[in-house]
Amino acid sequence: MSEQRAQAGEPFNVGDISFNVVQGVSNQVVQTTWYRGEHCNFNPTKADLEQPDAIERHITAGWLPDSPFITRANGITAFGSCFAGNVTAHLAARGYRVLTDERHVDVNGSYVIRCAEGIVNTYAIRQQFEWALDGLDFNEELWFDSRGELAAYNESIRAETAGIFHQTDVFIITVGLAEVWYSRITGEVFWRAIPMSRFDPGQHAFRLTSVAENVENLVAVRDLIRRHRPHASIVFTLSPIPLHATFRPISCVTANAVSKATLRVALDEVMRVCADDRKLFYFPAYEIVREAFGDPFLDDNRHLQPHIVQAVVRTFEHAYCRGV
Repeated sequence: MSEQRAQAGEPFNVGDISFNVVQGVSNQVVQTTWYRGEHCNFNPTKADLEQPDAIERHITAGWLPDSPFITRANGITAFGSCFAGNVTAHLAARGYRVLTDERHVDVNGSYVIRCAEGIVNTYAIRQQFEWALDGLDFNEELWFDSRGELAAYNESIRAETAGIFHQTDVFIITVGLAEVWYSRITGEVFWRAIPMSRFDPGQHAFRLTSVAENVENLVAVRDLIRRHRPHASIVFTLSPIPLHATFRPISCVTANAVSKATLRVALDEVMRVCADDRKLFYFPAYEIVREAFGDPFLDDNRHLQPHIVQAVVRTFEHAYCRGV
């Protein structure tokens, strides 16, 4: 059997039976029977993932900006699930101008600050932009904070949220859940589960959203930002934190797999649909946590070990922020 050794992407003789590609520290043996395309990136081995540059070489490759662009003068808005909260804390501590830093919360503070980690489905994220930037109102009370208290459509909070968005140069938006509670009457989606004191089985129901729904919502968010802040950069991410529970009649583990897969496919669709938008990015926080570390979670199997949080946010900072 003829064999050739080549770097990834190098040409090879069609008459050869197989060849080795050196990618990372591992050799990948490839038969020449199949055309491998213009780009051929192999799944990293465990040895590859143990290397100091593993995250940049094997996980974030192809997704990061050509060079860092966020400065300490830029206004940064980060909300959604856990990554947004983690990057907010990290960048604020490093002196960046994070408009959603919780230290700026007042009595009537914006919900993208006070309830940021509760706004995790794409409907809820879209609602905040439509409410703040387009003045859209909804047919019923949809928003509840982490204590089950109503977050009302308060005009001063709307104005504060719009003010934050209009100062924003970089939006970091993290999605986390594809499962939602919704109104049987209007079809509108709630931020989270319905408080027990308000639950009405004739009015409230639970469902899994589709890839198409999430693509539509995320594209709508992108379009709203482009209309109101045309020069802003947008970074979408997917939360690595699994479901705490599912209301589907299946195991939470399998429900979580479907929820994350739905959102990850939706994000990939958005990046393809909006491929011409040079200021739209996907940061693979989900993949870093899931693939780069053997045991990323604490004993509850949901919250990340602190050193892994730091690895993710530092990877983000080095890729996106100037003056690191």
